[in-house]
Amino acid sequence: MPKRVLTGLIVSDKGDKTVVVNVERKVKHPLYGKIIRRSKKYHAHDEANEFKAGETVRIEETAPMSKLKTWKVLERVGAMAAPDRVDVDA
Repeated sequence: MPKRVLTGLIVSDKGDKTVVVNVERKVKHPLYGKIIRRSKKYHAHDEANEFKAGETVRIEETAPMSKLKTWKVLERVGAMAAPDRVDVDA
């Protein structure tokens, strides 16, 4: 069975060797038919700490590495764009 591959935006790179990737999808509302956005955050393994918040990356499903980490970062899709929704601790 092939492993799932998703594309999303890194919203946090604070953990050691871990990034949090926000994956957004569009679904049709079951009753009203309007297209709505649904998002989910995945913790992904980043061995070299090379990926930063605001980058778009592809992640692949793997065997569990910790309680939350069951994905690893494959590659960078988009260069560092102006992050519009990255959480910043003030």
